[in-house]
Amino acid sequence: MKVPKHVLPIIVFAQFCCTSLWFAGNAVLPQLIDKYHWAASSLGNLTSAVQFGFILGTLVFAILSLADRFSPSKLFFISAIFGALFNVLGLLVASNFIALLSFRFLVGFSLAGIYPVGMKIAADYYQKGLGKSLGYLVGALVIGTALPHLIKSVLGSELPWTWVFILTSAIAFLGGLLIVLFVGDGPHHQQMKGFDIKSISRIFKNKDLKSAAFGYFGHQWELYTFWAFVPLLITYHAQLHNTSVLNTSFYAFIIIGIGGLACVLAGYTSNYFGTKNTAGLALFLSGLCCLLSPLFLLWSSFPVFIAFLIFWGFNVVADSPLYSTLVAQNAEPSSKGTSLTLVNSIGFAITIVSIQLLSLLQTVIPPAFLFMILALGPAFGLRALYRK
Repeated sequence: MKVPKHVLPIIVFAQFCCTSLWFAGNAVLPQLIDKYHWAASSLGNLTSAVQFGFILGTLVFAILSLADRFSPSKLFFISAIFGALFNVLGLLVASNFIALLSFRFLVGFSLAGIYPVGMKIAADYYQKGLGKSLGYLVGALVIGTALPHLIKSVLGSELPWTWVFILTSAIAFLGGLLIVLFVGDGPHHQQMKGFDIKSISRIFKNKDLKSAAFGYFGHQWELYTFWAFVPLLITYHAQLHNTSVLNTSFYAFIIIGIGGLACVLAGYTSNYFGTKNTAGLALFLSGLCCLLSPLFLLWSSFPVFIAFLIFWGFNVVADSPLYSTLVAQNAEPSSKGTSLTLVNSIGFAITIVSIQLLSLLQTVIPPAFLFMILALGPAFGLRALYRK
């Protein structure tokens, strides 16, 4: 069966719209810290609240096998509606940090029905060329994640920071609507007839799937922590070298958003060099950036440092769709959604550990050497990918 041409662009655009909810809080956090006098650790806590919600959500989705037992497109739509709602409700309690954390947690829980379920929808349409399709899909997630920084950059001081929340909620609602109206469930969707808890225990008995999953776990140790701390890296370099930075949000958007292009290119490249080898190269290069970060922080000029961060932002996420491709290809057809969701859940649990660890150590270790710790993830992931 030939897949209609509109399907992939709509899935990609919908994923972009809905994942803009992810870093909406991070984009405006500097304004909130100034206004309400929150601690510097607020960045790690706010990011971790979304991550923890996503982890618990994916765990619930995986245990109940929701993406395999029910319509993935309807699940995506419902999750988008709730994610947009919780995002807007965060505005009403923004002055209360604990309450804001609660709504960011619920946004994260809702994203569990968007990111992995979106990949499940794509896998149900595209069995051939899945790496290329997921490259576009994860690329959309990356740019969607960076979008709040762009909105904040464009708004500047002309409009209140609250518009970041309002606009991201509006486009998330649009993304969910597009999926349910114009995409639906793919022709290769195999609905699980009932709840099967044994399907979870079988996932990591597959050696190829386990290798892909462990590579992904090493990648996740680095990825979201790097994204969360990009504004801090730029600010620290500027302070260290007495440089004036006019628009940190714009630089953050470029550094994170370049990963969208990286995911698409990695999807195409994997057709020629193999999925595992392409993922391994990106993981090696991003790990190298972790180790070289002190050199660029301490001794490079600002333009060179930004170029280094763009290179890092390119490689840190280029391998992401390739792990999902390997997981989807090696999973049982009837539990493909559960496999993708469970691997996502564990991977994002790892991000909380690395984010909180760096948040804790930033008062102990000089910032120039702090990000070398992230190299542990790529080292672990490379070992898992190429272990015989």
